[in-house]
Amino acid sequence: MLLPIPDVLDADQIARFRAALDAADWADGRVTAGHQSAKAKDNAQLPETSPVARELGALILDALSRNSTFFSAALPRRIYPPLFNRYGNGQSFGFHVDNAVRYDRSRGGAEPVRTDLSATLFLSSPDEYDGGELEIEDTYGTQRVKLPAGHMVLYPGTSLHRVLPVTRGTRVASFFWMQSMIRDDGHRRLLFELDVSIRRLTLDVADHPALVQLTGVYHNLLRQWAEV
Repeated sequence: MLLPIPDVLDADQIARFRAALDAADWADGRVTAGHQSAKAKDNAQLPETSPVARELGALILDALSRNSTFFSAALPRRIYPPLFNRYGNGQSFGFHVDNAVRYDRSRGGAEPVRTDLSATLFLSSPDEYDGGELEIEDTYGTQRVKLPAGHMVLYPGTSLHRVLPVTRGTRVASFFWMQSMIRDDGHRRLLFELDVSIRRLTLDVADHPALVQLTGVYHNLLRQWAEV
């Protein structure tokens, strides 16, 4: 499931992020890439030990903790701390699949994170740069994603994807991964669609007796499929 999630960060938060990132010390993005990905990766990245990366990453996690769409779609069990990258003129990241498991050794994380889901949170407005679209090979074909600043896209970690070359300006984003309580993408999609339907029905016909049954179906499926 490929899902845009709007307004994860508001305009004031974006301005704060951009000011901090503009003053930060960036490094070669290949330091966090696997052997194959490093051959295709050309960008800058904040080191995982950067105080700026840690501070801003914590703010992103706080925002996501209050985002019901994100929780419903991801059903997160563990989230790898958000990272930050920057693409300037001519830079890109060729087709690749993210590593299946990540270890946050730089911050003392002992628990591995299985990358069921990948996320990109856009921090640059689309009019600030040309190119730089996130291209994802989805179940329904190839999708190109270029969202407003503060918006995020969530997609399966199994997806083949790339960042197209930036031809003008600078593209700044945060990216991270999460392990879901629901390993199977198809199961996550069904639970998300069921949850959205229940919420809509609750607004339209709050007293309908079928809502209790549908909610029971949701939780029984979650109980059957969840890994906790």
